Amino acid sequence: MATKVFDRDTLLDLTVNFVPLFILLFFIVGYAVYDPFGIDSMARNLQYVLLTAPFVLLSILTYLSGKAISTAEKSDPVYMPGGATVDDAEPIEEHEE
Repeated sequence: MATKVFDRDTLLDLTVNFVPLFILLFFIVGYAVYDPFGIDSMARNLQYVLLTAPFVLLSILTYLSGKAISTAEKSDPVYMPGGATVDDAEPIEEHEE
């Protein structure tokens, strides 16, 4: 069976990126359905570029950061919350390579 790239903890970490993605998607769809600013094609094109560029870039950033978080959780030692900064802290779980 294939392993999941994003487990539950990784998705919770990425929630801060999902909220702006949904907001941008709402405005992209909303402006496609209803045009409140008239029919000027230059302004409409600029409007879509200013909405879709951050959406695409944030989507890529979210995917790459999710993959990095998932990889780090699988390969690095796991400490108690706040325990990684304590001197002589022992990891709860060690991952072998």
